[in-house]
Amino acid sequence: MKYSIPLLFIFLFCITGVKAQSADDLFAQARKAAFDESNYPKAIALSKTALQGSPDYADIRVFLGRLYTWSKKPDSARLAFNEVITKQPKYEDAYVGLGYLEYWNDNSEKALTVVNNGLKNVPTSEPLKLLKAKVLNDLKRWQEADEVVSEVLKNNPSLTEARSLASRIKENSAKNKVSLSYDYIYFDKQFNDPWHLVSVDYGRQTKYGSIIGRVNYANRFNTNGYQFELDMYPRISNTFYAYVSGGVSNTVGVFPKYRGGFSLYANLPLSFEAEAGFRFLHFSDNTWIYTASVSKYYKSFWFNFRTYLTPSTNAVSQSYALTTRYYFGGVDDYFSLALGTGLSPDDNQSNVLLNSSTYRLKSNNISLGYRKSIKTFNVLTLKVGYDNQEYLKDTKGNQLDFGIGYLRRF
Repeated sequence: MKYSIPLLFIFLFCITGVKAQSADDLFAQARKAAFDESNYPKAIALSKTALQGSPDYADIRVFLGRLYTWSKKPDSARLAFNEVITKQPKYEDAYVGLGYLEYWNDNSEKALTVVNNGLKNVPTSEPLKLLKAKVLNDLKRWQEADEVVSEVLKNNPSLTEARSLASRIKENSAKNKVSLSYDYIYFDKQFNDPWHLVSVDYGRQTKYGSIIGRVNYANRFNTNGYQFELDMYPRISNTFYAYVSGGVSNTVGVFPKYRGGFSLYANLPLSFEAEAGFRFLHFSDNTWIYTASVSKYYKSFWFNFRTYLTPSTNAVSQSYALTTRYYFGGVDDYFSLALGTGLSPDDNQSNVLLNSSTYRLKSNNISLGYRKSIKTFNVLTLKVGYDNQEYLKDTKGNQLDFGIGYLRRF
């Protein structure tokens, strides 16, 4: 008899281990049925069988709630999620699952209640904060949504889903925007007088994409001039969107007489984006410039590498630019650094120099920028740049650019 009690404990331990292992095996089979076979009824049956032996296995019960959600059985899903929340009030995934259930079923007020209750128990939960921003956006409480998603990005700037959401919140919260910018350009040798450039634009978000109208004023070569531009960013699909632009001026030399541009953008996996297109400038002759770029988000950084190729009779002129941004907050909060060679047809400060042969000579530039949102709907930009330009063969000059801008969404 003295061995009966130890043997009984050993037997019970083995039985418990078999049951726990069986629950894990059934859970693995249920996940395989759901994700590999898309067989939700089979996955539900396996999950329920696992819970018969391990009724307090929270991971399985939350997974069952998600299966009911995907099977469009919201009442059963609510029961599963709430059972976990009642027994384990700090179980994050249960609040996330129930919150998304209500959000996807157009019950955003209920979803907000669930999320707020979850954050009381798990105040540092990133998934719950991200869901709260989505719900507030759906409720048109955009300033609150912006504050929440900005907090998420501050703690995790590499979260591309949050950055994409922040952009949508900006678009939804303000269909309109106006901006004003001023640039002062100083030359130590190339020109005797500095250049001044002022731009005013108005943009509106539409269901087809954004449209921006712009008026540019410049004083260059002691001459005043105006240019009128229209930019459009039509959405083609979830993967593709385009850039279409055109401009006209009656002061050739201060601005090109005509300008145009087109690019096709593709959103690629792993937070990459690719672009290919062309630019067109007409002064007294036509100049065609082809461009391609690739962009990538990595943690708190955004990188873009671009090239411009300009064919001529004897050769193809090439220029390159590398731009990086460091995000320290929301989508409008970053420092930028740009390094480049040659001139850009997209840069109104200096693209007028493409009217001569100087763009074929050596040129190197660097610029620093700062962009900061203020109370959600206001954005301040500052910029300083330096160019070392070979404007005649073996003759170089320096160029300093200072810029300031203000944008208001409404």
